[in-house]
Amino acid sequence: MKGIKPSWNNMIFVVSAPSGAGKTTLCDKLQKEFKDIHYAVTATTREPREGEVDGKSYYFMTREGFEKRLAEGGFIESAVVHGNLYGSPKAPVVAALEEGCDVLMNLDVQGAAAVRQTIRSCPEGDPLKRTLVDIFVVPPSTEVLRNRLVVRGTDSLDVIEKRMKQAREEISHWNEYTYMVVNDDLAEAYDHMRSIILAERHRNDNRREEYHG
Repeated sequence: MKGIKPSWNNMIFVVSAPSGAGKTTLCDKLQKEFKDIHYAVTATTREPREGEVDGKSYYFMTREGFEKRLAEGGFIESAVVHGNLYGSPKAPVVAALEEGCDVLMNLDVQGAAAVRQTIRSCPEGDPLKRTLVDIFVVPPSTEVLRNRLVVRGTDSLDVIEKRMKQAREEISHWNEYTYMVVNDDLAEAYDHMRSIILAERHRNDNRREEYHG
């Protein structure tokens, strides 16, 4: 009998990290290598910053439009951050999954928890009922993280201290994730990230069909 090339069910990959740990850089590198991964762009009601592109950096929405879509169940998860609304639009994620793509979501701890709950509560047959693989990116130490924020030079010392307080709280959730990646060296951290993607794609318990050699 002629062998059938095995194929695997597509998945949702969630990446979280405290600010300054490098998760956005790592997600950008994953998108460049894995062309079949759909990056889930977040929607927000805040004003665009210099250089940000609507539909690529974020979906920039009015508060009225965001709240209307939220009431219609149009977000997988949503949150209020510093007075602005943020959320992951459901339609593009569902479309990507139905096209056979994996989905990559760059979320904070709160958003990741909401996505876990959403997927767990989905009935069988729902397009979001997929394997969720969550990865938490951490710096080698909080001291290193603070130094990175200082060197970055985009925040005042007062803001940095607030970010550090938030980072410590976020890091306390590390054991809620399937994987942890320590970003001490970017190249090494990325190698670990891509290894997770490749390993998860070849798990036998995620196989779509039987293999006959």
